[in-house]
Amino acid sequence: MGTITFVEHDGTEHSADLEVGKSLMQIAIDHGIPSIDGDCGGECACGTCHVILDSKWTAAVGPAPANELQMLDLSPEKTNYSRLACQVQVSEDMNGMRVQLPEYQM
Repeated sequence: MGTITFVEHDGTEHSADLEVGKSLMQIAIDHGIPSIDGDCGGECACGTCHVILDSKWTAAVGPAPANELQMLDLSPEKTNYSRLACQVQVSEDMNGMRVQLPEYQM
């Protein structure tokens, strides 16, 4: 079994078990990761699960669809590597992934 590490804006790290088939948001909520609310329940409708991925994970995660990009456009901290955690399905290829949590989402 692998791990995914969620990193708060202040550098505090939280490791979570990699669970293939779940979304990053589900894993974060299951492990009590702060700053990931998922208010819409994973429907890509609220943006409360914004995460910033390291560029090396782009291929493993794949591109964001248009509706996700529209939600991310509302974020003051959107980057080229921003994603909504509810839209990222975890695979075995993501073992060791580090996910940055934006400051405003504390």
